[in-house]
Amino acid sequence: MTHSSSPEQVLAEQLLKDHRASIDRLDAILVYTLAERFKETQAVGRLKAEHDLPPADPAREGRQIERLERLAMEADLDPAFARKFLNFVIAEVIRHHEQHQK
Repeated sequence: MTHSSSPEQVLAEQLLKDHRASIDRLDAILVYTLAERFKETQAVGRLKAEHDLPPADPAREGRQIERLERLAMEADLDPAFARKFLNFVIAEVIRHHEQHQK
């Protein structure tokens, strides 16, 4: 006995496929955006190292976190998640800057 899908199941499967394709495209955008961001922060790290500037800038980091939280609220994204994400990115950037200092 073969099991045939109902029209609703077929539609649900197509919608799921479409959502997943969109998620895959968004993941690609995130990866490429992060890559571009890190290229810029690498340039900042080299500049700081060349001019003996500190690898971290706590005042700017605070402003950036506040800005990202505002953007998150406007985008209907959990600001706590946005803060955690930016803190992770900032920590990685500082680590790169410290490597340039050595």
